[in-house]
Amino acid sequence: MRYAAKIAFRHFLSSPGQGALLISGVALGVTVFIFMSALIGGLATLLTQRTVGSIAHVTLEMRERSPGLIAPVHGAQLTVQKDLSRREQIAVWQPFLPVIEALPGVTAVSPQIRGSAFLMRGQAIAPVGVIGVMPDRLSAIANVAAAIVAGESRLPSDGILIGQKLAEDLGLYVGQAIMVRSDRQRERSFRVTGIFSLGIASADRQAVYMNFTTARALFDLPSGISRFELKVSTVADAPRLAERLERATGLKVKAWTEENAQLFEALDAQGRTGDIIKTFALLTIMIGIASAMLLSVMRRRSEIGIMRAAGVSRFFILQVFVLEGVFIGITGGVSGALLAWAALVPFPPIAQVQGGGLPIDVGQGGFVIAVVLTTLASALASIIPARRAARLDPVEAIGQ
Repeated sequence: MRYAAKIAFRHFLSSPGQGALLISGVALGVTVFIFMSALIGGLATLLTQRTVGSIAHVTLEMRERSPGLIAPVHGAQLTVQKDLSRREQIAVWQPFLPVIEALPGVTAVSPQIRGSAFLMRGQAIAPVGVIGVMPDRLSAIANVAAAIVAGESRLPSDGILIGQKLAEDLGLYVGQAIMVRSDRQRERSFRVTGIFSLGIASADRQAVYMNFTTARALFDLPSGISRFELKVSTVADAPRLAERLERATGLKVKAWTEENAQLFEALDAQGRTGDIIKTFALLTIMIGIASAMLLSVMRRRSEIGIMRAAGVSRFFILQVFVLEGVFIGITGGVSGALLAWAALVPFPPIAQVQGGGLPIDVGQGGFVIAVVLTTLASALASIIPARRAARLDPVEAIGQ
C-alpha cells in the first residue's frame, strides 16, 4: 500500500496542469456543496425563527367534553347539551408542570390564562385576546421583553402590555389608563406599562399581556388555567414530543405543525431541494474525476504495460489509480472547504440578517461531511478507470 501510494503520488505530479485543473474542479464542487448547505440551512433557520420563533411549539389544553347520551324515554333519545357558559380549563394543573418540564427537549413552559376581551377608551372599542402569564415567564414563548419599544416589560397587578399597532389604533401611550372588559362581563381599569412589537400583525394588533393573578379574576378562573404553552429545542421534534405528552398527561396536545402544516411542508420541500442540488454537485465531481482518470489511463498505457510485464499484479495497478483518485478528492475537498469558509465567514449571524440579506449559517455548511463525501466520491469515480488499467494486456500496451 505504501509503495502504491508513492507511485500514485508520482503519477499525479507527472501532469501538474491536469492535476491542478482536477483539484480546482473538485474544490469548486465542494464550495458549491458547502455554500448551498449553509444557505438552505440558514434560510430554514431564519424562516423558523421569524414564524415559529414567537409561537408555542406545543400546546396542552383540557379535552372537550362531548354531550352525553341519556337512556331512551318512550322511544326518544335524550342528550345533555354542552354547557357553553363553562370555560374549558385544566382545573388541577400544578402536578403537570414538573412532568412537562422534566421531559427531554422541552426548553420552556408557560401556564396561561386565555380569554377574549374588549379594550375601551372613550368611544373607541377594540376586541383583543388576553394572555395572562406569570411575570417571570413573560418571554418563555414569545420574547416580549426584547420586543418592547416603549415603557418596560414589568407586569404589576394593575399593568398590561399591548401591541404597537393596537396602541396606534386607540391612540394609547405608556402610563395611560384603559378599561378592559372580559367576556365574563368583568371590568377593570389598567395602566399601560409597555408597548411591544413582535413583528406579527395579529399579535401587535390584538394581543394583550397581563399578570397571571389578575387575569384569573378577570376571567373567573379561581384555580385552573386555560392552557400550557411549550417551547422545544428542536422544532421538528414537536410532533414526537406532543405524542409523549399526550400519553403522560391525558390532556389535548397539539404541535405547531398541525396548524402550520403548509409551512412545515415548505421547509421539508426546501430541505429535499437542497439535498438534490448537493447530490448533483457530487455527481459532477465524480464524472469529472472519472473522465480525467480514463484519459490518464489511455495516456499511460505503455507505462502500465511495462509495469505488468515486470510482474506487477493487477491489484497493485488498481491500488495506484484508486489512491490517485483519493488524493485528488482529499486535496480538492480540503481546498474547497477552506475556500468556502473564507467566503462564508463575512456573512452576519442569522439573528442579525436584515431585509434582503442572504441568511447564511456557517455552522450548517457541513464542512467535514463535504470533504468525506468528496473523498468517497473520488474513490468511487476512480474504480472504473483503475479496473480498466489493471486489465490492460501488457503486450498490447507496450506495442502501442
